[in-house]
Amino acid sequence: MQFTHRLRALLLHGFIFATILIAGCARPVSGTSLNNPKNEFWAGRISLNVKSEPEQSFSAGFELKGRSERGELTLISPLGNVLGVLRWAPGEAELESGNRNIQRFASVDALMAQATGAAVPLGALFAWLQGDNATASGWSADLSRHGEGRIAATRMQPMPRADLRVVLDQ
Repeated sequence: MQFTHRLRALLLHGFIFATILIAGCARPVSGTSLNNPKNEFWAGRISLNVKSEPEQSFSAGFELKGRSERGELTLISPLGNVLGVLRWAPGEAELESGNRNIQRFASVDALMAQATGAAVPLGALFAWLQGDNATASGWSADLSRHGEGRIAATRMQPMPRADLRVVLDQ
């Protein structure tokens, strides 16, 4: 009887510990409906491969809020840690890294280049997320799988070539 009581208590404590541990890894969803252009919020995975010497690759989870004129992009590691937060508004652009270090940039293009390795065209990215095949200098977008939440874009000019992939949470 005493052993059964101890076993139950041990199992209960283990269950409570596991629940707290799992809950500690959870992140709240910021938008009411993910990846709806009317809500100005998207989430998913983003990767960028720059064919330089040496080749550069970047991949992260992301949460994107706002518009091309004013917004915030949070980059998230596979373990759920925030790698950095990019914020922009007219006349300002900044990158806040995980250690609360804030870097300011002259433009959104310079901010994106620092954070991802290439000047991803933010205005076009917002259009692509909404299914609009907007043009961006040197970039070509493939929206054939937009309905599946997948976007691909390639920069041919200026060199080096860069491949951008976005997979939206469904």
